[in-house]
Amino acid sequence: MNTVASDGAEHRTKRERLATELRRLRDQAGISGRDLAHRVGISQSKVSRIESGTVIPSLPEVTAWGEAVEASTQTREWLTDLTEAAFTEMHTWRAALQRQAHLQDEIREQEDQARLVRGFQPTLVPGLLQTAEYARRVFSLFDPPYSESALSMAVSARLQRQLALYEESRNFAFLITEAALRCRPGPPKLLLAQLDRIASLSTLENVSVGLIPHNTEALVCPPHGFTLYESDGGAADTFVEIETAHVRLTAGHADDIAVYQRQWSLLSEMAIFDDEAREFLATVSADVRATAR
Repeated sequence: MNTVASDGAEHRTKRERLATELRRLRDQAGISGRDLAHRVGISQSKVSRIESGTVIPSLPEVTAWGEAVEASTQTREWLTDLTEAAFTEMHTWRAALQRQAHLQDEIREQEDQARLVRGFQPTLVPGLLQTAEYARRVFSLFDPPYSESALSMAVSARLQRQLALYEESRNFAFLITEAALRCRPGPPKLLLAQLDRIASLSTLENVSVGLIPHNTEALVCPPHGFTLYESDGGAADTFVEIETAHVRLTAGHADDIAVYQRQWSLLSEMAIFDDEAREFLATVSADVRATAR
């Protein structure tokens, strides 16, 4: 995948060119930010962040934007090319956190637009399943570090995101390795509470939790976690986010998405679900209790 660091000049040019062009097209069409937000299906605050270059819009959002302002076919094609180029670039955590205290609201907006969110985590419990204390401990280990006030806001915003799990019209699927389940960013009681929460949330009809035990034969070995977002528009509204230690990469190209869809399929074959998964969680909990004695 051809990528460029997010704080490089080329990245800033592409992102700012896209933001400038989208803002120019809206102004030219005489449409307010509120009206455009309604037509595109995003919040007015996100329109502002897109036009300021703070957030790179998804390809479906750019397509809807072009339709809303009645851009020419040639202009829409150019916007698509520019957006795809921006989406294959990396965004450093350092640069993102210089612009805002945390990224939870931005992530929530992405989740709100999705019909199905599928996340694989090899090292930590996924954010949407985390208890408050587990989330606080994880955020406290982040590099670059959060300030005390920003850490509190990040935890609060992450818990706010979790309300979506209780919306029956939304669907979530998680694949978690045994290593992630056993990772303990605090005392044993913290992990025990976290394992209990995973077991509880796994009973929701719209939430699927698959666990991948250590002794399962590997069919694929992803080196990092990823999240697939799928909307009602199907393939055109699907994108993937990949998180590494220093960057977050959002990919919208069909070939790139297909790689992660294949990985998800193979990981699912390795996983256990439902009662078997809850029994496995009980076994891990028993091991934690035994170790804590």
